[in-house]
Amino acid sequence: MIYPIVVYGDPVLKKKAQPIEKGTDLSELIADMHETMQGAHGIGLAAPQIGKSIRLFVVDGRPMEDEDMQDFVKAFINPEIIDEYGEEWAFEEGCLSIPNIREDVERPEKLKIRYFDENWNEHEEEYDGMKARIIQHEYDHIEGVLFTDYLTPLKKRMLKGKLQNITKGKMKVEYRVAVPQKK
Repeated sequence: MIYPIVVYGDPVLKKKAQPIEKGTDLSELIADMHETMQGAHGIGLAAPQIGKSIRLFVVDGRPMEDEDMQDFVKAFINPEIIDEYGEEWAFEEGCLSIPNIREDVERPEKLKIRYFDENWNEHEEEYDGMKARIIQHEYDHIEGVLFTDYLTPLKKRMLKGKLQNITKGKMKVEYRVAVPQKK
């Protein structure tokens, strides 16, 4: 099942997600998240982006057409970044929840993460480069952080109109979105 992507302005995107009870069957949700991400041409998708405030995200680096990314298809359940280190480097990031906006974000080049896979096997792994960046971006989502939170106040002011339009549903995308409800 393909879920609509929750867009900028929805409170679920700014909320710290809840841990998932160990042993919960997430196989259908994870499959749906992969299908949703692929349908939107994304390389990562966190549960809050489909309106679920739980600590889960999926990644799929294959669309990057980099040999190193062809096996980077995973689910991260209850992840915990243990360490981030190395040189900070800038890269233009985008987000399915903030369509048509891309900006440079600086992140450390390496990380160590502990997480459970879809079978509830625990892993502790290190990643660097683009894999680390994708994980950091998706991890931010379950912490209630968006890539726009890293921008300077001037950049944020320059994007204010575009962000307000996203909140109102005034944007063109090739995937279903869930626009925040007016109160």
